[in-house]
Amino acid sequence: MAHLYACQLLSTYQIARITGDNRQRVNWLLRKAGVPVNPRGTGRPRAGRDDQARHIDDLMTDMYLRLRLSTTQIAELVDIPASAVRYRLLARGVPMRTRGGNSREDRIVIPPDELADLYLQAGRSADEVGQMLGVSRRVVLRSAHDAGLPVRVGGAPPQHGPSEIELIQSLYADTMVSEVLTRHEVPEVPEAGPIWQRFPVPHKLTAELAAELYSDCGLGLHHIELLTGQPAGTVSSLLRASGVPLRSAGGRSPFMRRWREGNELRIVRGCSSAAARPMAGTRRVELGSSPPS
Repeated sequence: MAHLYACQLLSTYQIARITGDNRQRVNWLLRKAGVPVNPRGTGRPRAGRDDQARHIDDLMTDMYLRLRLSTTQIAELVDIPASAVRYRLLARGVPMRTRGGNSREDRIVIPPDELADLYLQAGRSADEVGQMLGVSRRVVLRSAHDAGLPVRVGGAPPQHGPSEIELIQSLYADTMVSEVLTRHEVPEVPEAGPIWQRFPVPHKLTAELAAELYSDCGLGLHHIELLTGQPAGTVSSLLRASGVPLRSAGGRSPFMRRWREGNELRIVRGCSSAAARPMAGTRRVELGSSPPS
């Protein structure tokens, strides 16, 4: 056992398989023979181990970042535990994607060019685009908002004002939202793109910040996601845990109603001001005065 461990550089696990003993007995016999045994988990120096480890780490990094495989999928391919894959990637400084059902990075995203062709150029509805691409209406609208595309507002067509909204810019332009973000020192990220690219590290979302954006500003869960980088599911869980009652599904959020009413009001005021101004080349006549000759 001493020869296998010290000269052939085998691990205690390998020696136990060769001798038929358990690992604890191998450790005991090695120490009894005066052979220093490394603590469990430190590994053993082996010829060519560093080069081989670097090659495996390079391979796992490529599979994780470029091929977008999960740590579990990588573990099955390289035959090491998923926890070891995650540890070795972290040791290399690879940013880990969100785990669980609220994953930001592994969500379905429609390419902006394809979405613009079907939704904007062809004028198809979100439901029609979703049926053509095999995704839900929610994925279509979320991808459009993430990409900064103007999204048609559902419901009855407005009498005045625009019927489209570029959500990211509209959120930052809202006075109530801007005040809350400034008070909580949430930086603005106006660039469009998938949420994991806009926020490589999500902004810390406190219960107070989530409640103010949701209840006071009237934002929806996806609106808060666009401002903080935290998945909508995480926002929902935090609000529920804080005792904030969630609005029922469907309908328009208070922010969207405020946005539409504000745009309609600005359009009406603009029309009224234009109507009050005299047309070019005309003279204003006061009531009771004689008309110009």
